[in-house]
Amino acid sequence: MSPEHAMGGIFSERSDVYSFGVFLLEIVSGKKNTALYDQGQHLNLLSLAWQLWSDGKAFDLTDEAIAVSSPWEVIRCIHVGLLCVQDHPTNRPDMSNVVLMLSGESDLPQPRQPIFTFQAEMPDRSIPSQEESIWSVNTVTDTLVEGR
Repeated sequence: MSPEHAMGGIFSERSDVYSFGVFLLEIVSGKKNTALYDQGQHLNLLSLAWQLWSDGKAFDLTDEAIAVSSPWEVIRCIHVGLLCVQDHPTNRPDMSNVVLMLSGESDLPQPRQPIFTFQAEMPDRSIPSQEESIWSVNTVTDTLVEGR
């Protein structure tokens, strides 16, 4: 789900591009976006992909099943995937440009670090901090209406 949709309920013309980028990274890596990686250092696949990309080790993201493919095609897919998951919709390519980028018919700009790539240890949730204590707990009531 794109950041603008997740954070504000706004669906932009390029929200699908964001989802496609996540999907492309999942295919290349063989991993789900929502899993935790590297003992909590990466909260999601985007974080892991960005870290490997910025370290010059993007090919390390590749699933073993497709590692026999052309390394340049795999790197191109990772590059396009990272361009698609940019935080602001105007920084993402439109789908027609994504097709051109994947086919090698378009130059690829350098991606910026995506917004959802926090790389910190997961906090210990067993003891709430003072900051967390200001939040209320919401409960849900499930009511079943039966006819007479």
